[in-house]
Amino acid sequence: MKAHFDVVIVGAGHGGAQAAISLRQKKFEGTIAIIGEEPKLPYERPPLSKDYLSGEKAFERILIRPADFWRERNVVILTGQRVVTVDADARTVTTDAAERFSYGRLIWAAGGHARKLSCEGYDLPGVHSLRTSTDVDKMIGELATTTRVAIIGGGYIGLETAAVLAKMGKQVTVLEAQDRVLARVAGEALSRFYEAEHRAHGVEVRLGVQVERIDTSNGRAAGVRLSNGELIAAQMVIVGIGIVPAVAPLLAAGASGGNGVAVDDHGRTSLSDVFAIGDCALHSNIYADGLPIRLESVQNANDLANTVAHAITGDLKPYNAVPWFWSNQYDLRLQTIGLSAGYDTAVTRGDIASRSFSIVYLRQGHVVALDCVNATKDYVQGKALVTGRVRVSAEVISDTDIALKDIQPLSVSSTDQ
Repeated sequence: MKAHFDVVIVGAGHGGAQAAISLRQKKFEGTIAIIGEEPKLPYERPPLSKDYLSGEKAFERILIRPADFWRERNVVILTGQRVVTVDADARTVTTDAAERFSYGRLIWAAGGHARKLSCEGYDLPGVHSLRTSTDVDKMIGELATTTRVAIIGGGYIGLETAAVLAKMGKQVTVLEAQDRVLARVAGEALSRFYEAEHRAHGVEVRLGVQVERIDTSNGRAAGVRLSNGELIAAQMVIVGIGIVPAVAPLLAAGASGGNGVAVDDHGRTSLSDVFAIGDCALHSNIYADGLPIRLESVQNANDLANTVAHAITGDLKPYNAVPWFWSNQYDLRLQTIGLSAGYDTAVTRGDIASRSFSIVYLRQGHVVALDCVNATKDYVQGKALVTGRVRVSAEVISDTDIALKDIQPLSVSSTDQ
């Protein structure tokens, strides 16, 4: 039997939930269904490696909306089903439960799945990813018998998890293949600061190391064997090496893309009446010089969802939101505005030793991003510098006696006219 919905949303994360919310806010009266892989209502993912893992927030407190909210707005949520095929000509999707749904418009918000290790032992008991609440629940269930933890990956997820587990008293080792943590998302000064902070909290940070395999004892993970033969003993191994975008059914249906599904500035894919948003959407971002990029952030998921809701309701508004991110580790709140990729100058604003400072990234003299550590005022005021592509001198922007909102640009580039 085939059910029909005017809008079918595949994916019950931030993007999928926000798409449904935005459509109803814009008075869309058609039928809406959200199909989610997990057997749960849409919930926030950022707390998984922070408040949820630490036990500071129960699952109910990370729900995006309670069950009544969805019922009252006539949004049908179909849980525990994964869409495996899309027929763009017939306008249908089929799930792994062999259920088929037809749609007027399709919003693909499936996100991605945690990237797994490719080495021996990747699937042993005791080896965990951190992508879903079920992942974290499994970890929590093993913590009572765990004293040593090895975390593979020195990105945000790995470092946030390390901070929580170190505060629990676990012996934590972070293993990073590159020569610094946060190498893909931040400059060297910020990387070295966080390496020092973690070491000061008892975390062993190993850089430039390669994983050979996961060793086993009694059928469970017993540690990480490095390529030099060294064993990092651990009863729990956590893998945080990124995600694989969940776009195979769309690509098989003929959508353009590869590392994500390609969309235009309204979230439309190359397939008729099919949109894509969130982690899996490959879009041209003006803050990345118009280059195609996937952004794995709540901001991108929510803002692109709003863009698609505008498109579906006939109120076209192109996506041009400035990217922002955040990370909580220990008593440090990192807030990022803009994209630092391609910067040629990094200017420190404030004293790093004070643990309240900002790194301002410039490209050809123009502000492209800020990393603000315990410096919320810089984060708030710095947004205008990023969105305006403001051209400043390193000397002026490093002067903390001058508020960012008071900085006068040296000039404005012609592309910003």
